[in-house]
Amino acid sequence: MGKLFGTDGVRGVYEKELTLEMAYGLGQAGASVLGRNAHRPKIVIGMDTRASGKALEQALAKGIVSVGGQVFLVGVLPTPAIAVIARALKADAGVVISASHNPYEFNGIKFFNGQGFKLPDAVENEIETIILEKQEVVLKDGGSISQLEKPEAFYLDHIKQAVKGDFSGLKVVMDCAHGAAYAIAPEFFRSLGAEVVVIGDKPDGKNINAGCGSTHLQPLQHRVVAEKADIGIAFDGDADRCLAVDCAGNIIDGDKIMNLIGSRMKACNTLKKNTVVVTVMSNIGLDIALQEAGCQTIKTDVGDRYVLEAMIAGDYNLGGEQSGHLILLDHNTTGDGMLTALMLLELLKLDGRDSKSLGDLMTVYPQILVNAKVENGRKQDYLKDDQIQKKIQEVEAHFQGQGRVLIRPSGTEPLVRVMIEGKDQNELTSIAKELALFIEDRLSSSGPSVSQVVLV
Repeated sequence: MGKLFGTDGVRGVYEKELTLEMAYGLGQAGASVLGRNAHRPKIVIGMDTRASGKALEQALAKGIVSVGGQVFLVGVLPTPAIAVIARALKADAGVVISASHNPYEFNGIKFFNGQGFKLPDAVENEIETIILEKQEVVLKDGGSISQLEKPEAFYLDHIKQAVKGDFSGLKVVMDCAHGAAYAIAPEFFRSLGAEVVVIGDKPDGKNINAGCGSTHLQPLQHRVVAEKADIGIAFDGDADRCLAVDCAGNIIDGDKIMNLIGSRMKACNTLKKNTVVVTVMSNIGLDIALQEAGCQTIKTDVGDRYVLEAMIAGDYNLGGEQSGHLILLDHNTTGDGMLTALMLLELLKLDGRDSKSLGDLMTVYPQILVNAKVENGRKQDYLKDDQIQKKIQEVEAHFQGQGRVLIRPSGTEPLVRVMIEGKDQNELTSIAKELALFIEDRLSSSGPSVSQVVLV
């Protein structure tokens, strides 16, 4: 990854890492690269509710206009809506101003291409190089900025096609995280017949994700129980994620949602290759539950971009992360919280069981994490050490498919993280400590000094 783009666009604290000058440059460079084959590149810009959004929007738009681009502003809308609108308008790109689940001090700028997919690394690197090397771009007259009328209609009409019935009889508590879905999600679900109680729908520019939404589920859990609701739905700041709470107040995380949607798609013969693409951080309970439903999983590195890459390469149509970032490629090209909620509510309405019974269909296995202290220069050496690899294989064979080992070097600290999943927490703790000590002993010159055990 380069110096500007991370795994989800350019992100940083507003007026520190992410300045108006940076936004202008990204608009100018992005329009130059993405609109290279267009006489007048057409770019859609949307944002979440952060106080810094409007200023960044204007700087970004001016950068696009400077190279002759046509800008269509859609205001506050979920990230996945921008992907839909960009396709509908046959635009060259869509841009979202958001820092997703981060606090309001942060903001970000992420690009979609004209098909609604996040940009590949090579294209991001090209945009980044223009900015960092201060390369000249071709300035053009004739650029324009216009406000798109009722842009939400493009998105809502599109995702509505994913479900066939209505949600009459369902009582839903919905937490919009004071974010991008606050103005459209409640009324949309009411229009489909659901009784909707809303929290997190009063953004003030600074309260996005603050003690609410998919990263802070406690208010939703309490409200679902108090309202005797059938289910709770939580979005994050840009509404590309969805988590749920069952009728008893228990969390239905992204793994459990993928199990429910994947199993139903399998039963309806709509799950391509009977496969769900997940990351290495998904709980082994998801693998086991999907296996029982006749499905399999394919694992990628952590990050929705890697999930999407694997989905496209293997022609799969369902993938996601434990965080609630689900990609349903039959309906959209990126994570879509409102679409996920639609699919979940339809499933709940048709199944007949309550949301607790559905959530309990997947057992979450205990995860034990132990940090082995290893010098930064040797963190990758476990991959080349035959004795460590043999030890890992022995542990995995011991579990006989009912547990697993995941070794991940820390990206920022001199640690190798040893995570083990299985049924017996005490046994897991003992095995994880033993394996971490073994790794330290093999890779450290100063002898073993295993860090604290963490129950994930």
